[in-house]
Amino acid sequence: MIHWLQAALHKPERLIVGLMSGTSLDGIDAAVVRIAGSGLDSRIELVHYHSVRYEEPLREKLKRLCSPDHSSTPDVCAMNFYMAERFAEAAREAAAAAGLRLEDIDLISSHGQTIWHIPVAAEAAVDPFGVRSTLQIGDLSVLAKLTGRPVAGDYRTADMAVGGQGAPLTPYGDLILFRDEHVGRIAQNIGGIGNCAVLPAGAKPEQVTAFDTGPGNMLIDQAVLELTDGRLTYDADGAWAAAGRPDEALLGEMLSHPYFALEPVKTTGRELFGKAYANAWMSRMRAAGLQPEDIVATFTAFTARSIAQSYRDFVLPGQAIAEVVVSGGGAHNRTLLRMLGDLLPGQRVRSAASLGVSDDAKEAICFAVFGNNLLHGEPNNLPSATGAARQTVMGKLALPE
Repeated sequence: MIHWLQAALHKPERLIVGLMSGTSLDGIDAAVVRIAGSGLDSRIELVHYHSVRYEEPLREKLKRLCSPDHSSTPDVCAMNFYMAERFAEAAREAAAAAGLRLEDIDLISSHGQTIWHIPVAAEAAVDPFGVRSTLQIGDLSVLAKLTGRPVAGDYRTADMAVGGQGAPLTPYGDLILFRDEHVGRIAQNIGGIGNCAVLPAGAKPEQVTAFDTGPGNMLIDQAVLELTDGRLTYDADGAWAAAGRPDEALLGEMLSHPYFALEPVKTTGRELFGKAYANAWMSRMRAAGLQPEDIVATFTAFTARSIAQSYRDFVLPGQAIAEVVVSGGGAHNRTLLRMLGDLLPGQRVRSAASLGVSDDAKEAICFAVFGNNLLHGEPNNLPSATGAARQTVMGKLALPE
C-alpha cells in the first residue's frame, strides 16, 4: 500500500475516475479526470465523460429503499453490494471509452448512492438513538476488488463527524472550477435536489457559502414518469412544461413549505421532496383540473421559484452576484432556465458548459478532486458550506490486493 501511494503521489499528474449517482436516481456519471497538483491549486482536465442510465426496475427499487415505508434491512444489505457491481461496470466502461486500461487509472473515487440522510438529530425524547447521520451504499471494498484499483469514497460521514451536515460537498470543487477574481457567481447544480455555492469575486474558501435550495429535477421527473405510465422519465428540453401554465395558487402553497424559511446551512433530499411528496401534490393538481402539461409546468416553476426565492432571501441582500452558473441535468431544461432567468433579471443565467465545464460531468469531476485530496492528506470540505467545526480530510480508502 505504501509503495502504491508513494508512486501515485510522485506522479506529475494522476488519472482518477470520479463516480456520481445522485438523488435523481437516473444513473451513474463517470468522469475520467487528469489532475495535477492538489488542493485549491489542482489543475483539472476532463479526459472523458461516460453516463450509464438506470433501467426502470432499478430506479423504482432505489426509490423504495429511500422510503421508510417500503425499505427493508435485507434489501439495503443486498443493494450495497449490487450497486458496487454497477459502479465497477461504469468505471470499466468509462476507462475503455477514454482509450485507457483500468490499470492506467490511479484511483476510483465514488460518491455512492445516498439512501438516507439525517442532517439534524432527532429530539432525545422522540428517539435517543436518532443522531445525525448519512448512508451511501455501493461498498468500497467490493468496488476495489472488482476493478483491481484503489477506491476512495464515503466522504460525507467525515464532515458530519466534525459537526457538518455532510452536504453540500461540491462547493469545494465549484471554488476551483468557477471562482473569478472580478465576477461574483452562484454555482447552481440542478440534479434531483438543487444546491448552490455562492462564490464572491475573488472568493477565499472561508467566504464560500452553500446550501440546498430544495427540489431540482426530482418532482418534475416523478410527474413525467407518472403521467406517461413509465414511458418517459424526464421532460426533454422542458418541452412539456413549455406547453403548460403553472397554477399560481398551488405554487403559493408549495412555496410555503417550512424548509424554504430555514436559514443556511441546510440540506435536504428525498426525505422531504421524494415520491410521496410529488404524488400528494399531483393528486391536488388533478383535483383542481390541471392538464398534464400544466402539472409539469407547475413543478418546473416550483423548482425555478424555490431557487430564486432562496437567492433573494439568503444571498443577494449581502452579495454582489453577476452570474448564475447552472450544471446538472437541469442545465438541459430550457424552460426551467428561462423561468430562472425571468426571475433573476439582475443576473446572467448561463450553463457550466459555457465556461468550459461539462454540465453533466461536474459533480463526478468534484468527487475525483476529493479523491486526489484524500491521497495527499489535504482537507476537502468547506466548513462555511457544510457547517463543520473545522476542515477535515474526507474519505476512506479501499485497496484491491
